[in-house]
Amino acid sequence: MSTVICMKKDYLYREISANMARLIREGVLQPGDKLPSVRDICTEHGVSMNTAKRVFLELERDALVEAKPQSGYYVNRLPFRKLQIPETSHPSPLNSHSRPSHLIAKVYGDMGNQGLTLFSIGAPAKELLPVAKLNKAILQATRDLPGSGTGYEPLAGNERLRRAIAKRSFHWGGYLTENDIISTAGGMNAIAFCLMATTRRGDTLAVESPIYPGILQLAVSLGLKVLELPTHPQTGVHPTNLEKVIHQIHCCLLVTNFNTPLGSCMPDEHKRAIVKLITRHRIPLIEDDIYGDLYFGNNRPLCCKAYDNKGWVLWCSSASKTLAPGYRVGWVAPGRFREKVLQLKHMHAISSTAITQEAIAAFMDSGRYDQHLRQMRQTLHSNYLQYMHTIASHFPAGTQTSQPQGGLSLWVAFDKHLSAAELYEHALRQKISIAPGRMFTLQPQFNHCMRLSLGMAWTKQLEQRLQLLGKIAAGMM
Repeated sequence: MSTVICMKKDYLYREISANMARLIREGVLQPGDKLPSVRDICTEHGVSMNTAKRVFLELERDALVEAKPQSGYYVNRLPFRKLQIPETSHPSPLNSHSRPSHLIAKVYGDMGNQGLTLFSIGAPAKELLPVAKLNKAILQATRDLPGSGTGYEPLAGNERLRRAIAKRSFHWGGYLTENDIISTAGGMNAIAFCLMATTRRGDTLAVESPIYPGILQLAVSLGLKVLELPTHPQTGVHPTNLEKVIHQIHCCLLVTNFNTPLGSCMPDEHKRAIVKLITRHRIPLIEDDIYGDLYFGNNRPLCCKAYDNKGWVLWCSSASKTLAPGYRVGWVAPGRFREKVLQLKHMHAISSTAITQEAIAAFMDSGRYDQHLRQMRQTLHSNYLQYMHTIASHFPAGTQTSQPQGGLSLWVAFDKHLSAAELYEHALRQKISIAPGRMFTLQPQFNHCMRLSLGMAWTKQLEQRLQLLGKIAAGMM
């Protein structure tokens, strides 16, 4: 009974704070408005003093309200509202293989350096992950698996994991079965299998611009030509821009939900239109949905795969951005390309890692995964708001930012005279690492942009490091 009461109280404070947050974001409550007192919240909602205080702590954490001594709580003045969104990208319609390999190698060489503040690495920090619970899941997996996990798994992968992923596909309209899914060694391994299954050397691959550098490097290594598409910072690739080049391409790869580095999320009607388009032209679409569970709003966005009834969408994802980057647990629902992907997995991997897949599956089955995701989404959203406040207050005038509704990335655009590659060098001397925008394209563009990771625990020290980064950029101007 006590557990039920606690759950109701928890739900109440979250519900009250969510309603107040919505009124602030929609402008019903204006900056500077005085909010009801803690005592008023107690009376109006019939909650305890502690519950009412938690409401304001939640709003303070999201930087939506501020407390004034002896006066109460007020709506924050939200300086980030003056930040503009960058314009839609305009990549050249010509293929390009101008890889910034040296820059990419330097930035990813910073990974694991404990002395750096890694704004550059788009993965969740260990402070955001349920490490102790995962340790227990690993131990349990060694007890549950035959031979403690020393044997080979079936070629398609751990059955329990595939079944858990299939169940979760109901959240985004996939309605998959375990037989639709093949496990892989992380998300990039799934994408690699998909590219090898759907393309040949010399084919043209259409992608967003900007896009994750690993995808560009993989495509070029497979001998593919890359056609970058105009991409809006909030809505991603528009179907009409894909339709213009549909006769030039052999495959399409899109990160439809909260991509890196923009954080854009494609509207459902655009997803439906794109699936209809690629199906009509028999062009495979590789959909990387690695960030789909990291939404800031109330509902998980749908995937292109939800509209696919002919098997032309190869849906990929992994646990790398939500739960355990180092476990290298990924998966793909390859539709009509299932047999090809299975053959490739047999040639390149033979079997998946049994223990990590069993541990992730158990975590998903237990309900702990959803609990962890709720907390992680709150943290990432709070981080986003804190970043925006700091950028608005300490970065050069005219700085633009994306406004992601989920994911791990924030895209920042400076005046076009500022070189983000030079900013990287200046910041590195102060033990700060960023990801310059030139990394996310094969073309000479985005030189004045950078991506920041939202995946670190927000602390006073992190705030000071972000303020220092803004000061360095201002000094360069």
